[in-house]
Amino acid sequence: MEAAIGLKPLKIGNLVAKHPVIQGGMGVGVSLSSLAGAVAKAGGIGIISTAQIGFKDQDFGKNPMAANLRAIHSELKKAREKAPQGILGFNIMVATKEYASYVKEAVKAGADVIISGAGLPIDMPKFVAEAENENGGSEKKERRTMIAPIVSSVKSALVICRMWDRKYHTAPDFVVVEGPCAGGHLGFSREQLTELGADTDHVAETFDEPAYDKEVRGIIETVKSFAEKYKKHIPVITAGGIFDHKDVLHQFELGAEGVQAATRFVTTEECDADIAYKEAYINAKEEDIVIVKSPVGMPGRAIKNKFLERVAQGPVKVERCFRCLEHCNPAETPYCITKALINAAEGKIDEALLFCGSNAYRCEKIETVPEVMAALCGE
Repeated sequence: MEAAIGLKPLKIGNLVAKHPVIQGGMGVGVSLSSLAGAVAKAGGIGIISTAQIGFKDQDFGKNPMAANLRAIHSELKKAREKAPQGILGFNIMVATKEYASYVKEAVKAGADVIISGAGLPIDMPKFVAEAENENGGSEKKERRTMIAPIVSSVKSALVICRMWDRKYHTAPDFVVVEGPCAGGHLGFSREQLTELGADTDHVAETFDEPAYDKEVRGIIETVKSFAEKYKKHIPVITAGGIFDHKDVLHQFELGAEGVQAATRFVTTEECDADIAYKEAYINAKEEDIVIVKSPVGMPGRAIKNKFLERVAQGPVKVERCFRCLEHCNPAETPYCITKALINAAEGKIDEALLFCGSNAYRCEKIETVPEVMAALCGE
């Protein structure tokens, strides 16, 4: 199995992806079965976001948790139908209320991989092991779910690896490094983004790439030490600002064995979001992409619109709590992030939080997933 010239297939445990490209998880409703299935069919790794994944369920308003857990199974099943031989999994935010239940349900549904960020997934190995034991059967080893934390610094990588080592005597199956040019929630403080020149409206000109490249190399070395201890191969996947083949090659030069791209897949025919959301990317200018404060408690990157202008004037009253975040008080939050993201997925652009990566303004047209995959891999 060969990928494009110069790029090797991505091997994670017993999984082998023809192309070393993971499609980043985007919620609410941006990367569901359609997008993830298409990416897996095209030879990459397709990721479904569990963030309010059941928002289309008729019972979501009454019992969002139950709707979400059901949707984990139904969305993965639909993605498998599109890519029977493909590699598929979930992105699950640590900040999610009832995080353990989501992880266990993803394992029981048959996820090949689980990627977790928006917090430190300290106990993910425990939840996965419990779910696999509950599944039981002779297929247990064959169906083992590969797991990865999302880290942004040497410090966070070291904390996760040490905790997994000490508490569960294990190491990650792979590690995703998400840099400051990524979309959605960022694993950096506003001060760190400023230091790296990644908080401006012109990140392409101000981002201190050499400084963060050094951090990426440090993370790779940190992970390597735990790979040696556990005598296993732990590939490091880099993310954040990956838009074209040149970006991919640069990450491989740093020592990465794969990349995770999200923004580039939004403007595809197969993306699950409404066409209005995709057109918001195509119509965005570089100065429209800004850093916002999310109710999750960390900075995020989004497209400036009427909704953000409204939020800047004061809190938007929360009419109903969907119990999505572990640390969210409806009486104090500046707005309901679930409602704002559902509006985005449904194309209600003026009432939506439009998460995006720093390169969203470079999206010029609607493409297909195979076309994006070919561009990233230099075919």
